[in-house]
Amino acid sequence: MRAPTRDLVRPSEPIGVAGCLYAAAALVLLPAALLAWTDGNGAGAFFILLLLAGGGIALGKRRARQAAERHRVRALRSTEVARYHAMGAREFEHAVAFLCERDGCLGVRVVGGAGDLGADVVADAPDGRRVVIQCKRYGPTTKVGSPDLQRFGGTCYSVHGAQVAAVVTTSVFTKPATQYASGTGIRLFDEAALAAWATHTGPPPWGS
Repeated sequence: MRAPTRDLVRPSEPIGVAGCLYAAAALVLLPAALLAWTDGNGAGAFFILLLLAGGGIALGKRRARQAAERHRVRALRSTEVARYHAMGAREFEHAVAFLCERDGCLGVRVVGGAGDLGADVVADAPDGRRVVIQCKRYGPTTKVGSPDLQRFGGTCYSVHGAQVAAVVTTSVFTKPATQYASGTGIRLFDEAALAAWATHTGPPPWGS
């Protein structure tokens, strides 16, 4: 049975759009208010200005909500990153396997260890594709390099039959590693992408 998940936190509508709409409305309504005032329609002018004031207040509240949500997501992701950094390599593999199960994968297995030929977690995605993940529980100053990716790339498809191959790390990737992955179709999940996946604010490896 698929594990229940919360909806992903969708990016908010760019505040620039709302601001531009408000500015456009102000450009139309302010002259209208002035015209109403000069025509002796004080009530009409007051009503228009009241609309503009209400729109400004609503826009300010919208910005405050979006800022609060951004801070909440950053704090949540930061907590997840710290938790994964505190794990050992084997524990991290099981944590990644848990995320796969939570998000609907079937047949999830932790296979990392001696003779794993690069695979640490294997699973079947909700759509049936074979997912093969290599886990790199590195410290924040140790980057995942191209040699790591090349070793995984040599086995993930030909040996493990991956239809989705991914490397998930608590660190980041070097530029050569990123270039190698781009050419071989390996999906890279650095600490930011991992934290987003774990907190339901980003996609899983098979959904990116």
